[in-house]
Amino acid sequence: MKVSIITICYNRKETIANAVESVLLQDHPDIEYIVIDGNSTDGTKQILQSYEGKISKFLSEPDKGMYDAINKGLKMATGEIVGLMHSDDEFYDTKVVSKIVEFFQKSPSYDGIYGDGVYVTNDANEKIVRDRIGGQYNYKKLKSGWLPLHPTVYLKKEVIEKLGYYNLDFKIASDTEFLLRYLFKSKINLAYLNSYMVKMRMGGLSTSGSRALEVLYEDYRIYSYHGLPAFRAVFRKKLRALKQYLV
Repeated sequence: MKVSIITICYNRKETIANAVESVLLQDHPDIEYIVIDGNSTDGTKQILQSYEGKISKFLSEPDKGMYDAINKGLKMATGEIVGLMHSDDEFYDTKVVSKIVEFFQKSPSYDGIYGDGVYVTNDANEKIVRDRIGGQYNYKKLKSGWLPLHPTVYLKKEVIEKLGYYNLDFKIASDTEFLLRYLFKSKINLAYLNSYMVKMRMGGLSTSGSRALEVLYEDYRIYSYHGLPAFRAVFRKKLRALKQYLV
């Protein structure tokens, strides 16, 4: 079973090699690795070019933001299963993709899966700061602001082609809209893989708090867009994230 993994990046020379290596070190033999670079100017592009022959598909050109770049990767993907590896994240270990494939082979009726992650310090020690445990999914939790950890979500390509790509009307939190469209509106059959899948660096793209208010506002718009109780959902979503710092 072929798995397409997409990394998008822009000026990430400090972390991109770790992200790439974590994909290349996976023990599953059939991985299509797609890297979309936004025409980086800090040396990221040169680092990626050094992996010629190891990265399956590489594109470097200006884009309209990270979700536009992800959409480019999704359109290029030919694997049966598709997932993301952010440019400042890494796989938890070398067997993550094999576990994903094993699940889909045993349970072909599912449209997608998600799992757990850990946040680590942004240094060579990679000290674990906190866990992000997904827990079992149910439809009711969506109304309370719960969503699976985005970098752990792997979907069948046929489902993505049916339900569509990331909505570029949302510039900061389009992953929230994407997940709500798939889970709340379309009610895809999603399974929880009770296993760590990704290590996320604090201060990176997936954890930066520098645009927190903008994210809150866009989350509010997205929940309203899908007819959900926006204030309650956004409040509980942020409260849920805060609690994970306290355990």
